[in-house]
Amino acid sequence: MAGILPFGAMFIELFFIFSAIWENQFYYLFGFLFLVFIILVVSCSQISIVMVYFQLCAEDYRWWWRTFLVSGGSAFYVLVYAVFYFVNKLDIVEFIPSLLYFGYTALMVLSFWLLTGTIGFYAAYTFIRKIYAAVKID
Repeated sequence: MAGILPFGAMFIELFFIFSAIWENQFYYLFGFLFLVFIILVVSCSQISIVMVYFQLCAEDYRWWWRTFLVSGGSAFYVLVYAVFYFVNKLDIVEFIPSLLYFGYTALMVLSFWLLTGTIGFYAAYTFIRKIYAAVKID
């Protein structure tokens, strides 16, 4: 459920990217795309840090994979949006073009999951290192 916040940060830009890839429209908003990427990185980092903080407050120290899955969970919403885009915007009815669309979409979603999961993991790892470095044992 936490993946909806990073997805919400890039939802509109995703429409332009899909239009550029699948409808042969020219994409010219590269500066805005970079700004959306920065917002995506910040939101993935914040979601992972908050999740780790709540998890450590509950004395559950198994945070490694959970941070990866929480911030990478926005890839699920990208997949749902890709299916929505296929059904409502594209006029593809044959099997092979549909297979091509979903094959490339699966690769894109997997890459996005790895990217956002890695961002969230490293942000949480840095947070953990900072808070445990501040603890003084006397």
